[in-house]
Amino acid sequence: MPDAQSDRQPDSQADVFRRLIRANGPISLAQYMGESNARYYDGRDPLGSVGDFITAPEISQMFGELIGLWLTDLWVRAGRPDPVHYVELGPGRGTLAQDALRVASAHGLAPQVHLVEGSHALRAAQSSALPQAKHHHDLSTLPDDGPILLVANEFFDALPIRQLVKSESGWRERMVGLEGDEFVFVSGDKPMDAAVPDGWSDAPQGSVVETSPASAAIASEIADRLVAQGGAALIIDYGSLSTRAGSTLQALKAHQKVDVFAAPGEADLTAHVDFATLADIAERQGARIVGKTTQGAWLRAMGIDARAQILAQKSAARSSDQAAVIQRQRDRLVADDQMGELFKVLALAAPHWPHGAGF
Repeated sequence: MPDAQSDRQPDSQADVFRRLIRANGPISLAQYMGESNARYYDGRDPLGSVGDFITAPEISQMFGELIGLWLTDLWVRAGRPDPVHYVELGPGRGTLAQDALRVASAHGLAPQVHLVEGSHALRAAQSSALPQAKHHHDLSTLPDDGPILLVANEFFDALPIRQLVKSESGWRERMVGLEGDEFVFVSGDKPMDAAVPDGWSDAPQGSVVETSPASAAIASEIADRLVAQGGAALIIDYGSLSTRAGSTLQALKAHQKVDVFAAPGEADLTAHVDFATLADIAERQGARIVGKTTQGAWLRAMGIDARAQILAQKSAARSSDQAAVIQRQRDRLVADDQMGELFKVLALAAPHWPHGAGF
């Protein structure tokens, strides 16, 4: 007889949350976001036109190439240390690493490759693209015998956030509860004034402030490794260069924004990255802030216009249409009304390492 258990479909993430809330009361937004994204990423490749979103490395090879040049330039001016480790957090399909390491290799940089990735589906794609890479679940198992050249592109935006709301009785944490079967935001019953960032305690009633303890912990760990081992880090994501009030939580599915409660575990939950806080944390840990700027400004300073022209000239010999495609790719990466202004770049370095280009 067939095993009835084998035909049973696993519970959806929404069903798991409903049971948990009914049994124990509202859960934190950080738990809702963290567990939803863990399930979402583990079983799928969310990138590309048939996925839910597209990232800069998938738009154009120019993005990864310029990152590779930035890292190589620093490594050369730091004295070409060996061994040296390329580390990427949330490396997608491995496209960025492929492009960056190809450029680096042409200039003599051949680092050991380490990918921090929790998704089984994406690990498989990365292993195909970068068979020499070693995978890690987090930063704790990275080697400590040489400098790190770390890249985090669209990594921090998917880390869990906490939202604090100013009420009549003070700051409270925004929680996730139920009305019938529907998820709703509810206010926590514990005072959270001590968790409010500096300068926001007197914000008007109704104000929402986002914090991300998970992001803070990883930024601190990156800085600690830079101080102890040497090296540099490049963090690229969408967000703000200064801390701002307001909710930025959103859900993406099939390249469209959907309600954040519509499909937990089936949509990508993200929030804007607070680059000011990340920089403050890194600096307190002893790392040096190389610079903060927009993605468009940094890519232009790194020479994307010249690189696009070279690629267009090479392509024109084969297809005039391809030259136009390259220009559109360049525009998507740097134009203010596309990714150029919304996305920011934060560069960190070890105290004794040279200044990075483009800032």
